[in-house]
Amino acid sequence: MSVNAPDAAETRLLDRCTALDARLVAAIRRIRLLQVVSWPASAQQHFINNWQRGFRSLPDVRYAVPDLSDERAELIAIQAEAEAGHPVGDYLRRSAESWRIATELLQSVGTAAVTGHSIRLYGRPGDRLPGSELTNLDAARHFIGLAGELDQEILASEADYCIPAETLQAELQTQLDAFFHSHKIEVEIDPDLIAKAAAGPTRIRLRSATCFSEYDRHQLVEHEAFVHSLTGLNGREQPHLKSLGRSSPRVTATQEGLAVFAELMSGSIDIERMKRISLRIVAIDMALSGADFVDVFGYFLEAGQTESDSFSSTQRVFRGVPVHGGAAFTKDNVYLHGLLTVHTFFRWTLKQRRLNLSRALFAGKMALHDVIALEPFFDSGYIAQPLYLPPWVQRANGLAGMLAFSLFANQIRINAVGADDLVLGV
Repeated sequence: MSVNAPDAAETRLLDRCTALDARLVAAIRRIRLLQVVSWPASAQQHFINNWQRGFRSLPDVRYAVPDLSDERAELIAIQAEAEAGHPVGDYLRRSAESWRIATELLQSVGTAAVTGHSIRLYGRPGDRLPGSELTNLDAARHFIGLAGELDQEILASEADYCIPAETLQAELQTQLDAFFHSHKIEVEIDPDLIAKAAAGPTRIRLRSATCFSEYDRHQLVEHEAFVHSLTGLNGREQPHLKSLGRSSPRVTATQEGLAVFAELMSGSIDIERMKRISLRIVAIDMALSGADFVDVFGYFLEAGQTESDSFSSTQRVFRGVPVHGGAAFTKDNVYLHGLLTVHTFFRWTLKQRRLNLSRALFAGKMALHDVIALEPFFDSGYIAQPLYLPPWVQRANGLAGMLAFSLFANQIRINAVGADDLVLGV
């Protein structure tokens, strides 16, 4: 049977998959994982005010536990009805399972039990990197150490330049209006946002009263707009699998890895950004090992972050869990793991002469496993090619050139290179 010309049985099976996907989208509508575990902006000001007065008290954050029993039952039913062994059925089963774990996490929000569910979804710092004996924690410590050695040299040469949130909002709005020709993404300023920025398919929020650097600006465009918003919009345009427009927890590592990889490929990432990502991974490991909120907050301060940024980083580690130590929300573990895995995937597509898969990855929010397993359904038209592609992906020759260089350069063992080896000429 050819997927390009499906027979009647295959057509009926795909019709059932489309119907199950519609049920999946309906079932997950009320599951708001990050919104439920996020902290109010008032918690930051209260904690920092106490800190500045010499009080080292732990934050007291309460959560509203949602009743998602109906959603969980429907997700279990979808998983059972999806065709095992069929690529689209397998995609639906994996997605339903991921969302089911998310409902269990939310059912236990505010307790240490969140940690176990979080690890199932996002992993932990001690997990090994693909194709390596090194772990996420090893990678994090490498980037922190390298950034520490370069901090004084680099920061001393950088201009003290600040872009106000209102100015950045206007600039981004103009840029996004020109790029997303068939959709509207609103850029808004949010006084209640703890993170510097957050993105969805139709809205990007910026934290008010915040100073943004030029690197921040480029990272927002490449990371938030040209990956998170872009894949969300492309997923919504899918004719059969509308769930590709929703960010299932199981695709988080690929989504965040792809977004950081986009920063790398577009020249938008800097060593301080790598340091911030890495510090969070070490902080998760600290919390899992027993460090409380104050301990982790102090760690970020010692690493050079401001009180505001240190609080923001620390609350990411303790979202949804007790703050007295031994528990953590491990989502930020995925950034380095995802980056290194996505980088490997892009080099693999070039080596295998399947660079088309790197473009298909932007057709919606999917895991790397999905884009490989579902390749025949892109060919048949059941899954639509992406409506939008980031500029660096559109430049196919440039992308292939960078990947070809990376593929070869990675064969050079940098530890075996000495200064004398780098002398050119006679």
